Amino acid sequence: QVQLVESGGGLVQAGGSLRLSCAASGGTFSRFVMSWFRQAPGKERDFVAAITWGGSTTYYADSVKGRFTISRDNAKNTVYLQMNSLKPEDTAVYACAARGTYGYTRKATDYDYWGQGTQVTVSS
Repeated sequence: QVQLVESGGGLVQAGGSLRLSCAASGGTFSRFVMSWFRQAPGKERDFVAAITWGGSTTYYADSVKGRFTISRDNAKNTVYLQMNSLKPEDTAVYACAARGTYGYTRKATDYDYWGQGTQVTVSS
């Protein structure tokens, strides 16, 4: 059974930075497409960023492009989300997700495993 555990969330002022981590266990991490999603109160879960198996290709939502960076360390079974220039509208619960099937997707329902999420709050 694959388990994903996020960390690194917190409260930060607008313009600040946070780095989220997602540690995976119980599976072949290097074979997963890894993504970050976020969900604000009363809103749907939105795609944030994705990274392919080897880490050579990344994808971003338009709302975070140029501010967020997704990366992975397959030796540590960990994926990261570096978030810079944070805005109040980035406030949400951020969750990582793993897809065991080849191919990147922005659809949450296409992912096989999920972490419990970590809260990110950006104050104005």
